[in-house]
Amino acid sequence: MTPPVRTPYGFTPYVLTVDAGLRDLRAADHLLRTFAAELPLTVGGFGCTHLVRGERPRVVVSLAPESGEEPDDVRARLVAMGYEATEGAPDAVGRAVLYRGVDVLRGTLSVEEVLSVSAIDRVAVLGTTGQPDPATRLVTHSHVRPLWQSGELVLTAMPAAGGALVPFEVPDPTPCCADH
Repeated sequence: MTPPVRTPYGFTPYVLTVDAGLRDLRAADHLLRTFAAELPLTVGGFGCTHLVRGERPRVVVSLAPESGEEPDDVRARLVAMGYEATEGAPDAVGRAVLYRGVDVLRGTLSVEEVLSVSAIDRVAVLGTTGQPDPATRLVTHSHVRPLWQSGELVLTAMPAAGGALVPFEVPDPTPCCADH
């Protein structure tokens, strides 16, 4: 196995990227959940989406299984599922869909609880410079998608009614120009 390297996901033995030609985040989220169900991924790993711009805009996914899982085993399973996996992450700013604690970020939790039960390193609130009070409530809508920023997993939130916070990314956004 190769020695651990510094990636957007911290130090990990390897990262695999799959380009399935997806055009939207919802499809990429679904693909990552399929991988989580069918591959030997453990709770300490990561699954992220990445936007690829240029002549052929699309969304690719990356997997950083927890240390101890063999890259050849994961790659072989991906190939058996009909996907090609390349080594490395496509960029340093992935949007995390699979990470430690994602399954318990449901309902309303305090910022302190979010940070203690998940891989999220910090919560940033739009329009502010400091950290939110640890007791501040975060209404998750069961959809928490933090981003890698300078090697930290950061959840961007925005103020909501009653002094609570909500994740900036909503589960079912209204498509642009939906009303015309």
